[in-house]
Amino acid sequence: MNEKLKAIGTYLASLANLSDHLDIPEAQKSIRENIYFRGPNVYILFFAVIIASVGLNVNSIPVIIGAMLVSPLMGPIMGVGMGLGTNDTRLALDALKNWGVMVVISIIASTLYFLLSPLSLDKPTELLARTNPTVYDVMIALFGGLAGILETSRKERGTVISGVAIATALMPPLCTAGYGIANLNATYTFGALYLFLINSVLIALATYVAVRFLHYPKFDEAGTNTKRKNLSITILLLCIVVPSVLSAIKVVKENNFEIKATDFVEKHRFIGSTYIYDYKINSSATPASIEFYLAGEKLAESAREAFVLEALKAGFHEDQIILKDDATSDIREKLSDEELLRQLLQSKDDQIEAYRQIISNLQIQLEEAQQALLSADTLALEETDVQP
Repeated sequence: MNEKLKAIGTYLASLANLSDHLDIPEAQKSIRENIYFRGPNVYILFFAVIIASVGLNVNSIPVIIGAMLVSPLMGPIMGVGMGLGTNDTRLALDALKNWGVMVVISIIASTLYFLLSPLSLDKPTELLARTNPTVYDVMIALFGGLAGILETSRKERGTVISGVAIATALMPPLCTAGYGIANLNATYTFGALYLFLINSVLIALATYVAVRFLHYPKFDEAGTNTKRKNLSITILLLCIVVPSVLSAIKVVKENNFEIKATDFVEKHRFIGSTYIYDYKINSSATPASIEFYLAGEKLAESAREAFVLEALKAGFHEDQIILKDDATSDIREKLSDEELLRQLLQSKDDQIEAYRQIISNLQIQLEEAQQALLSADTLALEETDVQP
């Protein structure tokens, strides 16, 4: 038994072994070469900015992914992490300088694009996705960075770096920041820059941790104040991560409220002869609320009170329920008479179908009750026939 356990342990150790698959000198050389922003990297960065900006402008996910793959931003960030991990201050500063130059140029280029672009979107979903970073983005950047440095360090490299570039999404947030500047929208600008900062810092941290763990050669270790450096890194991480955790909590609460609100509407679509034509969930408001747009007959006060009572039973507060009886006038402004009539008929059809379902269920229950009563009468007759 002990031999089997030993063999299993040996096998598992061989699976987790890294030393036989790494080429650290080559990895160091590769990272050092990729931190510099000159020559082809200048043009590649410019092309990546335009590609990402166009993708965000037209809400095209494939185009945005293409920009992530083309972007050279990963190199300087990994250079910062390796410089900190090997106590190579010069490397870390050079990488940080090149990172800053790339960021500034990317924002300027994307801002100019969005100022000149004739396209405008009512619902720029891909842009919005880059403005509300959470702790989940922290996890993606951290584990993406770990995968990236391990891929860079191993002898036989594959396509992992491409996947890391897509997952961590460095270029789109910068372009979103450019969009925010071009449209004087602070929410877009600062939200996107925060997401980019999260990705950059966590990728650098992952590189730092991996470089330490893989025992990359260190430089002038004796002259480096390790405790002060570790304290600075810890403070920086707290400043980055804590707001993202709070943002994640907010997102989860909003998502749960929207799910509960949608479920409540589906179950209470009809209120007597009145029905909920449309509804609007304001999950980010304080307090979160639902606006119900009613159509049909005027809602009686008793029906209103009964509806609010149902909402209270479902876990909502009274001040979260907003009923709007004048929805019909609002609807007429947005829809043609033909479209309005079609919507009204569809609503009535849905209501009739719901009543039919109720009648069908009642008929089934009635038949079951009649069958049970018939069985009881039959049993009583049989007992009477048996008696002498």
